[in-house]
Amino acid sequence: MAERYLMDTSAVIKYLNQTFSSKAIRFIDKIIDEDCNISFISEIELQSWQPPNEDDLNVYKQFITVSTIFSIDKNITATTIEIRKKYKIKIADAIIAATALTNSFTLIADNDKDFLKVANLKYLNPRNAIVI
Repeated sequence: MAERYLMDTSAVIKYLNQTFSSKAIRFIDKIIDEDCNISFISEIELQSWQPPNEDDLNVYKQFITVSTIFSIDKNITATTIEIRKKYKIKIADAIIAATALTNSFTLIADNDKDFLKVANLKYLNPRNAIVI
């Protein structure tokens, strides 16, 4: 089975604003061309973000419309609780990590400080991605 990915909010923003390296952007391009997944948390964060350029918000909304959005369920809730208790990371990040874990996704993010703590979380920082 092919690798599946979940995009973290900050990675989406940096991708869409093209503040990642061209190598990281090419890597993410390949992922989202095949299967673009985000958490409902990312949908909320992207739609409530107030970028300096209002046109950016429209780009974020377009990204959301082509993404599969994963809602919370009992398994994600239980995993979120475990992550919060054990690692003390922010609730939004804990929900995103739990969504990735519960659905066997590799999480695409650039929050090494928090996400590298979470045992068994498949995590990839696009800054370190290898483009084939």
